[in-house]
Amino acid sequence: MNIMPTGNYYCMKPLARFLLLPILLLAINTQAAVVLLYHHVSNSTPKSTSISPAAFEAQMDYLAEHDFAVVPLLELTEKLRKGEPLPDKTVAISFDDSYVSVYESAYPRLKKRGWPFTFFVNTDSVGTGKVFVSWEQLREMAKQGVTIANHTSQHNHLPRRKKDESLVQWRVRIAAEINQAQAKIEQEIGTAPMIMAYPFGEYDVDVQQLAKKLGYVAFGQQSGALYEQADLQSVPRFPFGGSFSELDDFIMKVNTKPMPIKTVSFYSDKNTKQKNLTVKAGDKPWLVLTLDDTSLLKKINCFATGQGAITTEVIDNTLWAQAKQPLKPGRTRYNCTAYAGEKGRFFWYTQQWLVTDKNGEWTYAD
Repeated sequence: MNIMPTGNYYCMKPLARFLLLPILLLAINTQAAVVLLYHHVSNSTPKSTSISPAAFEAQMDYLAEHDFAVVPLLELTEKLRKGEPLPDKTVAISFDDSYVSVYESAYPRLKKRGWPFTFFVNTDSVGTGKVFVSWEQLREMAKQGVTIANHTSQHNHLPRRKKDESLVQWRVRIAAEINQAQAKIEQEIGTAPMIMAYPFGEYDVDVQQLAKKLGYVAFGQQSGALYEQADLQSVPRFPFGGSFSELDDFIMKVNTKPMPIKTVSFYSDKNTKQKNLTVKAGDKPWLVLTLDDTSLLKKINCFATGQGAITTEVIDNTLWAQAKQPLKPGRTRYNCTAYAGEKGRFFWYTQQWLVTDKNGEWTYAD
């Protein structure tokens, strides 16, 4: 059974969608495609990165019962490349990290529904133990329409440089990890699309520039819906697993809309613009957004990882958001949302920060 969708697949109820078309055309920024991200689908894997098969099934049931179109990620990628509007109530499903539970648990369930998905694999792990999928299993899935894509070869934290490593040396090393994975996928599967997912969802400006130079559309793990003006090297996905497995949380996120953002910039203080997304522990960077719809500016609420609500100010039709407490080493995200005017639907934008220690050193282990 080939699980690639047919022409009728993309509109589960064509008449209903046709009748809604005039309303959609009159609405501002109605389009809202969402990419879902999973790791393990299992009851026996680490809870922080796992969703139970029952919870996964409940989420898929919701999509089917509420007329969501489940499309290949490559379809949304091509629309993003062309700057085309994205269809409302559309999702793409993705998995990261080469885990065998994708083959054993998620794949049969999605195959039964005839739904496509993308599996981002870190190629050095494939076939190396019971927890990881094999190339034979990946080839089987690919023959059924599953997209096998690049998650680098070694699954390293891409923005992190080794001690005494220059920017040039870092670029050579990271490019090699990406290129080696791409070549291995093409060798084993026969084709390798020009999309990749950042390991751990981590990127900074240098990583984005490298991904762009190599020709990739690149996906993170920061929350948010897709929009046609999206940065092609920081495409959002909603991660599910661990504490983010409840159906109510899934329903809210899968119904979100993209924040109508015109520009994004970063400041270390209100007078000093910064270029990168890496900051030091103790910093409180400002996220600065300009919107296509300025009426939303005073309706937006922003939150920081581990801090709850944070400071927001509207200055010259621009939103300024800053954490109230100094950032701690690791990853921090600012999540900004606003009610979208439809029951249960919100505009959503997330910005990731990577935080070193006060000396600029990474504190997590190799």
